[in-house]
Amino acid sequence: MDISIELFYDDENNGEKIDMQRIRKHLRDHSNPLELPSTKFVSYFRLSKEAFCSLLNEMKDHFRKRVRGTAVPPILKLCATLRFLADGSYQKCCGNDFSVGLAQPTTSIVVKEVLDIIEEHICAKWIKTQMTAEEQSASKIAFYSKTGFPGVVGCIDGTHVRIISPIKEMQHLYLNRKGYYSLNVMILCDYKMSIRYVDARHPGANHNSFVFNVSDLKVHLERNVQSNSWILGDAGYPLKTYLMTPFRMAESGSPQSRYNTVHSKARNIIERTIGVVKSRFRCLLSARGLHYSPEKAKQIVNCCCALHNICQHFRVEPPEDIPPTFDADISNEHLSVERETEDTARMVRNNIMLSI
Repeated sequence: MDISIELFYDDENNGEKIDMQRIRKHLRDHSNPLELPSTKFVSYFRLSKEAFCSLLNEMKDHFRKRVRGTAVPPILKLCATLRFLADGSYQKCCGNDFSVGLAQPTTSIVVKEVLDIIEEHICAKWIKTQMTAEEQSASKIAFYSKTGFPGVVGCIDGTHVRIISPIKEMQHLYLNRKGYYSLNVMILCDYKMSIRYVDARHPGANHNSFVFNVSDLKVHLERNVQSNSWILGDAGYPLKTYLMTPFRMAESGSPQSRYNTVHSKARNIIERTIGVVKSRFRCLLSARGLHYSPEKAKQIVNCCCALHNICQHFRVEPPEDIPPTFDADISNEHLSVERETEDTARMVRNNIMLSI
């Protein structure tokens, strides 16, 4: 079943062009991606067969009804879209791969349909900010046992997702400090490396602090985080009673330096989470970038985060070659942005410092 052929060629023997529509239809009618070996299935589509079938079942009622015998079945629609997200290649290549047998225009329509379904019906189910009391307790135990930092329920960070140049009037908003056009994507993860919140709406020129301050996440945390519970962020975020950041210019060997070391160790999980997401769905890597408008790129980011959570739920092993995130992520350690000097937040941080 591991077949990959080039569907765009001429017959050199008789000089007549092959009926490509007939060949593609034959491939679609006789292909079953689920017959692939399990390891290759995960390699091609990132989801395990169990996760794939579960997702397909969740989506089945939302696909357009097939009215012709030549219509693409839902299983191949999902396969083509997952292959596009996983490989980050062009739509023509994804349509040709693995007996999917789709022309580029068809692939474009299919990818749009599947992404719309995932964003509308899947994302909200698989990306949930609200944590139960049991989940918060499990998170605190996990973080403390591994790092020694108390009360942690999640970690937050920003990452650049490269896009092509937007319209001229908007270019200055998307040109980030590293010199390319991007979205500034804010992600909150839990101790299981599942994504609890994603905000991909903002251009790459914005700072992490701005993205956080205008987000729904800030409102949610202000209203819902319990006492003695915190999320961790780097120095690009404002210090809050519910958001602990590192000390600036801590002297080596000081309690502040010790706090920063433990804080960094605990917060490392968000950097690993971002690395795994980009490794699973290479369309998000900066090497090529998303060749779409910012609005479409935002949708792709949201869908990839939901699919990542599905992989985590079904315990799908991440790819071995996880790329480093420092070349694409937003490092705010040296940014001179406004910080809140809330006395209560500083007192909370000092108390944590003394307890570590």
